[in-house]
Amino acid sequence: MELEKFNTIVRAQIQQCFDTLELKNREYTFGNDRLEHFKNTAIEHEITPRQALWGMASKHITSISSMCKNNINNTELWTEKITDSINYLLLLQALITEECENE
Repeated sequence: MELEKFNTIVRAQIQQCFDTLELKNREYTFGNDRLEHFKNTAIEHEITPRQALWGMASKHITSISSMCKNNINNTELWTEKITDSINYLLLLQALITEECENE
C-alpha cells in the first residue's frame, strides 16, 4: 500500500475514534469525569478500574480475533471493532495517567 493511501486510512480511523469517544462521552458520562463509568463498575464488582475497563475491552478484542479466524469481510463491522478497541486503549492510557498522577 502506498504511503498516501495508508495515511488517509490512518487519519480517517483517528477521526472515527475521536467522533466515537465524543458520542460515547455523552452516553456514559453524567458528570465531569470521563472515566467514571469504569470507576463505578470497579466499585460495583470489587475490582480495580483498570480491570473493569479491560473486561469491557476484552469483548472487542475477542471479536476481532474471531473475525480474523473466520475471514470476515464486513468493512463496517471491522471499523466498529477496531475503533472500539483503539478507544479502550486510549481510555486505559487516561486511566493509568490519572492513577499515576494521584499516587
